[in-house]
Amino acid sequence: MPGIRSTSVRAALFTVPLVVAGVLGTAAAPAGATPQPGTSLTCRGEGVDPKAMVRSSIETVIHAPLSTVWKLQTDVERWPSWQAPVETIERLDHGPFRKGSAFRWTTPIPPNPATPATSLEITSTVEQLKRHSCIRWTGPAIGEGLRIDGVHVWNFTKVKGGVLVRTEETHTGDQVEADVPTATKILHEGLKGWLGDLKATAEARAGHQPH
Repeated sequence: MPGIRSTSVRAALFTVPLVVAGVLGTAAAPAGATPQPGTSLTCRGEGVDPKAMVRSSIETVIHAPLSTVWKLQTDVERWPSWQAPVETIERLDHGPFRKGSAFRWTTPIPPNPATPATSLEITSTVEQLKRHSCIRWTGPAIGEGLRIDGVHVWNFTKVKGGVLVRTEETHTGDQVEADVPTATKILHEGLKGWLGDLKATAEARAGHQPH
């Protein structure tokens, strides 16, 4: 794992409002979304990295059928149609989304005073999955002089009027561990963005009118 090779690389990491290795987004936080301290989420008994210093979790209720929410989240090749920060994506396997499925995707990093525009390549592999219930994937995000390893868990639970969606993610790597508070804030904002996009898209497809 490469270290921080220059101050410009570190500046690029900590001045970009995105989260890598699984969560990216710039949408406003969904109404009612709240951080969830305490017990970590799991999928088939496996959770996030227990040793990671950078971690965040959040949840919200989406007023749409579980089948709609699940399809949006697992039809990864269509992510760019509802998540602007996902620039390109490619399934690395075929057939139903399942344990062992893998996908490679990219997201842009805009220019800042220290570095020019660039992009990150993320390769995610599904380690655990239970249909309409949970997903856990892992994988690295790699850019010039940068590597972050992420573990991301999603839980989906039917509730009155919709679906309770909970998500938790951890990041490890020299760059994020060099400034844990900033990296944690970036991660949390990314989770809020992704959940906001998922909520808005699912509810629009279900015909739900926000109050």
